[in-house]
Amino acid sequence: MKNFKELGVSDDFIQSMKEMGVKTPTEIQYRTIPKLLEGQIDYIGKAQTGTGKTIAFGLPLLQKINPKKGQIQALVLAPTRELAQQIKKQLFKLTKYSSERIFCEAVYGGEKIDIQMERLERTTHVVVATPGRLCDLLDRAAIDISNIKMLVLDEADEMLSMGFLPDLNRILKYSTASKNTWLFSATFPNALNSLVKTYMHTPVRVEVEADQLINGDISHKFITTTIGQKLDVLISFVESRGLEKGIVFCKTKLGAQKLKEELSEEGFSAVALEGDMGQRDREKSLRSFKNGASQLLICTDVAARGIDVPNVNYVIHYQLPENTEYFVHRSGRTARGGNKGLSLAIVLSKELEQLQALQKEFKIHFGKYTIA
Repeated sequence: MKNFKELGVSDDFIQSMKEMGVKTPTEIQYRTIPKLLEGQIDYIGKAQTGTGKTIAFGLPLLQKINPKKGQIQALVLAPTRELAQQIKKQLFKLTKYSSERIFCEAVYGGEKIDIQMERLERTTHVVVATPGRLCDLLDRAAIDISNIKMLVLDEADEMLSMGFLPDLNRILKYSTASKNTWLFSATFPNALNSLVKTYMHTPVRVEVEADQLINGDISHKFITTTIGQKLDVLISFVESRGLEKGIVFCKTKLGAQKLKEELSEEGFSAVALEGDMGQRDREKSLRSFKNGASQLLICTDVAARGIDVPNVNYVIHYQLPENTEYFVHRSGRTARGGNKGLSLAIVLSKELEQLQALQKEFKIHFGKYTIA
C-alpha cells in the first residue's frame, strides 16, 4: 500500500499527521484520497464508522481550499453535535503546519446561535454543521454557502434516520450547482439512493467491505444464558473486570434506559446515551463516561454513531443488532490506538445461529467466554 506522499498529499499535511500518530493510510483513505485530489468529481464512499473517513475526505478538501479567498469554500454535514465537533477538531489539527491559515468553524444545536453567527462573521473557509442548525442560519441569512466547491455528507444514513431528509433536500438545492458532493455512509437505505439520483452526477463509488474492517486487536467472545439470567451474567462480567470501562449496546431506547436503571440500582456507575435525550443530557453522559466518573455507557446504535471515547476496554452486545453491519461499528468502539479490546455477545441459545452468521460474514471467530 502506498504512503500519504504517494497518494498526492502535501508535505505540510503529512507533517501534521505524523504529530497525530497517523503514518499509514487505511483502506478507505488509500482508495479515496487520490480520486478526490485528481479532479472535480462526485463521490460515494461506503465504509463503517471508525475507518478514518475524516482524513479520507479532510485531506483533499483542505488541499483544494484557496486560503487567499475569504469565503466559505467547503461544507461538511454531520448528524450529531459530537461528530461535528470531532471533525472540526481533526481538520484543525491537519492544518497546523499549513503555510497559510485555513479557518474552520463548527455550527450545531445546543449552543447559542448568536455566538455562532458572530464567529461566522470572521474569515471562514470550511464550515462543519449539523443540518438543523445550518437551516436555522440560512433562515437568518447568517451564512453564505453559495460559493462552496465541496459538500461532504458524513454518516449520511444516520442523518436520514434522525429525520434530516427535508433539511438535506433544502441544503442540497440551495448550494451552488458547480460544487462536488462527497457522500460517506455505512449503509445505503432507499432514501439515500434517491438523494444520490437527484443531486449527484455520475458519482465515483468506493466500497470497503465490512469484513476488511474488523480490528485484529479485538477478541470476540460469547456467553450463552437465559432471559431470566441475562442481567445477572452482565453484572458478574462487569464485576470480574474491576474498574475497566465498557460500552453496553441495546437495540431500543427504552431498553437502554431500563438497563441503565437496573445497573444503577445494583450500585454500578452507569450512564445512558439514546436518541430521545436532549443535547445537554447527551453531553453530560458522555463527559461522565470519558472522564471516568461513570464506568459503563449504555447506548443504542444510532446514539453511539460518531462518538469517539478512548480507553474503552470492552464492548458488550446485550442484544445483537438488527443490522449486521452495526456489529462492526459497535465492536470498533474498543481496541483503539493500538490497544487490545474485548467484544462480548451475551446471547440466548436461539441466537447462536445469528452468531454463526456474523462469523461467516465478517470472517471472525467467537470463542466461549468464562467469567473468572
